[in-house]
Amino acid sequence: MSLINTEVKPFKAQALKAGKFIEVSEADLKGKWSVVFFYPADFTFVCPTELEDLADNYAEFQKLGVEIYSVSTDTHFAHKAWHDTSDAVKKINYTMVGDPTGTISRNFEVMIEEAGLADRGTFVIDPAGKIQIVEINAGGIGRDASELLRKVKAAQYVAAHPNEVCPAKWKEGEKTLAPSLDLVGKI
Repeated sequence: MSLINTEVKPFKAQALKAGKFIEVSEADLKGKWSVVFFYPADFTFVCPTELEDLADNYAEFQKLGVEIYSVSTDTHFAHKAWHDTSDAVKKINYTMVGDPTGTISRNFEVMIEEAGLADRGTFVIDPAGKIQIVEINAGGIGRDASELLRKVKAAQYVAAHPNEVCPAKWKEGEKTLAPSLDLVGKI
């Protein structure tokens, strides 16, 4: 069963944000657009490159009213230690959520049970708390924040223009499509 258009399941977790420990729950994902960005583990190899890429693009997400939550099965204490020691992770200003019980990873169906780690899962959640984009990559394949930004813009556009759709490679300001009988067989 697909998670698209399903509501985020309840959770509570400890997180690191702006050098402080905070509590985060599914309620924090409502009322605005959110990205929940799962990665396998702190102190690894591909993960810091992805998190740094998100950090470098965080201001662009913020301009769109999007909050980012990175999640791994590490604790919030491990996130703090990694943040304090890695030049790449030090750039992070978004929320780093600890999921040592695997509850959030299981809720989003990205838990690798035999490893106790999360897959590289990316989820875009609308202000109603419903999942609009799901992307899962194999462990060795890093993600691109600029492509995620493009997808978020498309999701926001479609939400604001329910009679239009965004074609492949759509970028903000480009032409969209209005599905109708007139378009059948003409694309």
